Amino acid sequence: MAANLTPQYLEAEAEYRRAQTAEERLACLRKMLMLVPKHKASEKLQADLKTRIREAREEVEREKKSAKKGGVSYKIPRQGAGQYIILGAPNVGKSRLLTRLTRATPEVAAYPFTTREPHAGMMDWEDVRVQLIDTPPITADFFEGYLQGMIWSADAALLMVDLGDDDGPFAAEAVLQRLVQTRTLLVGQRPDQEEPGAHYTRTLLVANKLDLPGASDRLEIVRELFGSRFAIHAISAEHGTGLEELREAIYRFLNVIRVYTKEPGKPPDLSAPFTCPAGSTVVEMAALVHRDFAEKLKSARIWGTGVFDGQTVKRDHVLHDKDIVELHI
Repeated sequence: MAANLTPQYLEAEAEYRRAQTAEERLACLRKMLMLVPKHKASEKLQADLKTRIREAREEVEREKKSAKKGGVSYKIPRQGAGQYIILGAPNVGKSRLLTRLTRATPEVAAYPFTTREPHAGMMDWEDVRVQLIDTPPITADFFEGYLQGMIWSADAALLMVDLGDDDGPFAAEAVLQRLVQTRTLLVGQRPDQEEPGAHYTRTLLVANKLDLPGASDRLEIVRELFGSRFAIHAISAEHGTGLEELREAIYRFLNVIRVYTKEPGKPPDLSAPFTCPAGSTVVEMAALVHRDFAEKLKSARIWGTGVFDGQTVKRDHVLHDKDIVELHI
């Protein structure tokens, strides 16, 4: 039995995905619970929302306590097709990777703890852009408290490993274990059964400094330690090895589609596609164009996959990558 979620609920869910702070997530979750249809088919969803509301409320309280102690926080608005947060131990090359994939200019130096605060940049891939955020290092003894909220808000993460150091693979494991202490679990794919109270962040593992002596041997250790948990991409950020393959993997891992729009009687706008999760329907995409469109949408004409050019479809039609949509309200 389908939950039959309303356009208003879908809009609130989209706001939740864009939320950057615990207070924003809590407000969105409460709105989602209020808007979710109340029937048997939605009972599991209602229970999940109540659990997430409790967790968000607890996170708000923790943030308030941290603020009283003089802690800092950062809010970087989500842009582009998705937001990645770059994580790793000291001196793994996070900032260097950001400079090679984007036009950002964080300080880059060959000593640890160069990065003191987050830096964001936009990575180009074909006709879309993906946001990457460089962060301070994580060790067993050092973790900036505000990173938890940033990781939870991100669409995915890049976990970097240093192939130039014998301790590199084990330093990455220390990062994972330190994050577990904050109930943050980095995973290649979300499990079927999730641990209550934990937050799962889909992650790609980036093994950097492939150009250094002994890197190939250390890469085998990385594959042995992490190969069953993450997709591994070996690169040299300094020399550019593997960066184009990584760039595509970063986009593909988001599992989104590009949808172009057109006005009646006019050519489509192919310069700036909307991006939405694979499997999205016309009405879900309409909510991205304008908050009122989802409610007022009557039908749409589609040019693309599985239809003849200009075919009229209903609100629940499932879209495909590079479809062109003409919305009728």
